Amino acid sequence: MPHKITLTGSATGPLREYDRYVAFDMREKGSPSAPKGLKKSTFISYTVFVAKKAFNKTGLTKKSIMQEKILIQGEPTLDIPIDECPGEVGVICFQITVLPNKKDKEDNEPNDKKEAKQEASAAQQEVAATKQEDKPAPTSQPAANEEKKAEKVQTEVKETPVQEKKVEPQKKQITNQPKGTQDLLSFDEIIVPEEFLKTRPNPQKTQKVIDFVKRTGRLDEPLTIEKGSNILKDGYRRYIVAKTLKMDKVPVMYEYQKS
Repeated sequence: MPHKITLTGSATGPLREYDRYVAFDMREKGSPSAPKGLKKSTFISYTVFVAKKAFNKTGLTKKSIMQEKILIQGEPTLDIPIDECPGEVGVICFQITVLPNKKDKEDNEPNDKKEAKQEASAAQQEVAATKQEDKPAPTSQPAANEEKKAEKVQTEVKETPVQEKKVEPQKKQITNQPKGTQDLLSFDEIIVPEEFLKTRPNPQKTQKVIDFVKRTGRLDEPLTIEKGSNILKDGYRRYIVAKTLKMDKVPVMYEYQKS
């Protein structure tokens, strides 16, 4: 019964074409332990003969066969003319298979297997990083003493009550009021002197102020009142407008009493 042989590798010589078959050379490492007295063989050269039909199914070309890794299964032969078989051993190929390289194997690998490998790699890196963090750094005795002192100082600082800063009252911000406004005062708090009540402001000028308030939602100028007594000092026309339009609050500026 013929002896079967299996070879893996790439072609070491150009592809040679014949009528019904092709041939190419390969080589593999020889036996690492040759019989005593014989010279060790570094490589054994083979000449592989493949039927054209089987070879064409692989998709190999004259150029790619020198680069692709292939698997040959066949049996040795001595029936080939020596000029067609430059190798030490002739092999008639029963089956030829192109082996995927590492990159192609990874690309063709299912996504779930790729993700599993990536997760396993990430988990290993995380464990290594955790071990590195947990490993206490070697410190000299003086450095350790300095660290203890620093911790003690920090503890004392934490225990010392921090005096609360006095919060200064923020000044009330008055927006959307006429220039010079110092405060907003309830309309009912304003006291009108008798001399103002006896006068009658110009109706046309009063109407202009009313139109301004309806357009802008505020008086055009603040009323002047006496600080503390809330007595109206100036702006009686605007007082009349505020009363006519039933304004709850009016802008005021203060006039201080002369001592």
